[in-house]
Formats: sequence, structure tokens, C-alpha cells
Amino acid sequence: MEIVSINPWNLETVERFTAHTDAEANAIIESVDSAFHSWKKTSFSERSTLIHNLGEVLIKNKETYAAHITSEMGKPISESIAEIEKCAWVCHFYADNAEQFLAPRMVETDASKSYVRYDPLGVIYAIMPWNFPFWQVLRFMAPTLMAGNTAIFKHAPNVSRCALDIEEAAIEAGFPENTFRTLLLTNEQGSAIIKHEKVRAVSLTGSERAGEAVASTAGSVLKPSVLELGGSNAVIVLEDADLEAAVDTGFRARFLNSGQSCIAGKRFLVMDSIHDAYVDQFKQKVATLTFNDPIDSSTKIGPLARVDLAEGIERQVNESVAKGATLEMGGKRDGAKYDATILTNVKPGMPAFDEELFGPVASFVRVKDFDEAITLSNQSSFGLGVTICTGNEAKALERVHEFDEGAVFINELVKSDPRLPFGGIKRSGFGRELSAEGIHEFVNAKTVYVK
Repeated sequence: MEIVSINPWNLETVERFTAHTDAEANAIIESVDSAFHSWKKTSFSERSTLIHNLGEVLIKNKETYAAHITSEMGKPISESIAEIEKCAWVCHFYADNAEQFLAPRMVETDASKSYVRYDPLGVIYAIMPWNFPFWQVLRFMAPTLMAGNTAIFKHAPNVSRCALDIEEAAIEAGFPENTFRTLLLTNEQGSAIIKHEKVRAVSLTGSERAGEAVASTAGSVLKPSVLELGGSNAVIVLEDADLEAAVDTGFRARFLNSGQSCIAGKRFLVMDSIHDAYVDQFKQKVATLTFNDPIDSSTKIGPLARVDLAEGIERQVNESVAKGATLEMGGKRDGAKYDATILTNVKPGMPAFDEELFGPVASFVRVKDFDEAITLSNQSSFGLGVTICTGNEAKALERVHEFDEGAVFINELVKSDPRLPFGGIKRSGFGRELSAEGIHEFVNAKTVYVK
């Protein structure tokens, strides 16, 4: 079967790929499993050298890799370069810290010696999305390989060149053959891989629907999984916030990657007393977001990754307006391009409040106080993160425990950082990536007891 990547800016074909057959995929998995039995015996020092090498390869080739991101999914080139640089960071972070994270933990019991050691599991399978085609993979890859596992991964079909780039980067970095392999597969083929006897666990970053399917399949064969799914993060702006700073934070939170981020700020819960002033300043910043070829370094907003995604956003906005939301600006679509859009008078019951808007649309809700903001923030099926803009950090910190979220950021947009665990609750998934928690997801915490 043929897989085609299409440039969403001009809708031209970028490249055509031949998908692996089931037999080819099985042969690759067997090879990766064979590689595991030698890779798991390598020292942390050996693995660290190679992961550091990988970070250096990414930086050396960042212009090429960034151009592939931009041509396949439309991200502005400046953001694509920043994505590659962040990937190098996560490589160096785990190369430097994995041994400490996985050091045996001594436990005092009635034994002469008892401790917990962390051993690799085997072949780990990753299913990855198109919105951050390098970062999503590298934040899985670096800890997984440093823990002594080997890995296979299936990328979203529209970023297949990026998928092959990552495998080639690993080869250039000097990893042993078959330590990390890319599978070019249809979604149907990709689901079947979970049940392969040599696959020990699965990590998915993707949609709710994909999460349900992966969790169900993995559960049916008793395999652990980590799911990083969607989000509908609130940005709460309290009346004591620095208005200009809060506008800047909210703007960046909403429009990074043209709004195509699970942790983007999507629902703006703004105190009634400052709502209009906030929206006015926000509009001024949004007005600067004009379309240009995303390969141009001055471009700040690109198309959505596919035409059907832009059509989906168009439907959600139109349905919200039909239910009473006010279209303040934007709301127009041209192919995969969807204008940066502001909706006000958004209320529960509208798609702009209830659903994840995976694109450049900011939904504004008036709230009377912090209590109402917390209630509305939690009135979501998602639980990935929330931003609170305030001049009183202490007051916000006192109420962090009230949020049903995986992360609470005060006076900053929600973002991933290798030093901190990342993940959500409710329909945003389960498990954690990054930090020590992330590398512990795919190891066997083995108890050792000596009488």
C-alpha cells in the first residue's frame, strides 16, 4: 500500500512511501527483539554516549529536519527548528540522568539486604502523532532506550519522512542495528502490532478515540500502556493579573503550532471586570497572525496539517456560533488554512467549550470570581493542564489541589519540560512521560530480598 504525505500549505504531494507488509513488519519486530538481548547488557555509560550522539546529530541536521516538518505538516519553520532543538535537550537530559533515575533503591526491612532494581522490559511500541513529529517521538525514545529497552514506532502517515529521519538519525548516532526501527503502516496494521508476542508495552500520543482503541487492545493482552491524549486547557485570568503579561501568556498558549497542541490554552476564563480589556488586547495580537508560506522564517502561523482538520474546526466554530457564541474575528477557511479566530460569549453546551478545538481558535468565557473559574475549568472531560494568571501567587498555590489536571502552571503557559513529569487524567489519558516518572513507565520494578 502507498502512503502519501501532502504539503498542507499548497496541497502538493511531498513524497510517496510504500507501507511495510505484515510480513516485513513482523520481521522487523523479531530483529528488534533480538537486538534487545544484547542492548540490555550495555552499560549506562555506553547508552549515554549514544544518546548524547543522537542529540548532536539532531542539531547538526536541524535545518533539514525542520524543513521536513514544515513541508509535511505546515508548522512555521522557526517553530520547527525550535522543536528539533528541544529534542536534542531531552536526549542530553536522559543521557545525563537516566543512571540516577534507575539506580537500585535500598529498602530497610528485616532482610539482611532488600532493594528494588529497575530492569528493561524488551520491545516497546510507540504510536505517535503528526503535530510535533520529532518531539513526541524523541521524548519517548530517549528514556526508553536509556532504560535498556529497544523500540519500534509507527508515525502518523502524513509525516512519514520525519519518521524515517528519526530512524536514520539513530543510525548516524551509532546505535546498534535494530535498536530503534520505524514501521510505515496503515492504522489498521498499527493496531495489530500491539498483540505481537514480542511487544511488551505500548505508548500512544493521540486522540481520545485512538486512546480507547489502544488501551482496549493492550488490556486484552495484559500489556501496560501510556496514553497522552487530548486536552481542553483553561487559561484563568484573575482581576489582579498583570494584563499585558497575561495577554502575552494566553496568546502564546493558544497559537503555538497554529493551535495544534494538546496542552494549548483553549478556554479562556476571564474575570468579568477585566474581560473586555483582555479581549481587546488579545485581538490586537491575533490581528498580526497573517498567513504566509511556513517555510519563510518570518511566518508566525501556518495551515492546519490536513484539510479535514480545518473542516472539523470550521464545523465546531459554526456550531458554537449557532448556539449563541459571538464570532469576534476570523472564522474563515481556505483549504487547510483556518484564520486565527476569537469567540466570545462561549458557554457549556457549545463545541467551543465542551470539545477540544485543535486549531487556532480562542474561546472566551466571562466568570465572576476564582470559584466559578475553578468550577468551569474542571467542567471538562479532559484533565491535562491549566494556566492561572494572577498577581497573587500565594492565593493560586493554596488552590492548586482543587484542579482536576495533570499540571497547574501559574503565570506561564502549560508546556512540557524534560525535568518535570508530563501527562493527564480523565480523558486526557494516563501514565507519565519525561522526568524520572517517565523512564519508570517501561521498566520492571523488581524486588530483591536476601534473608
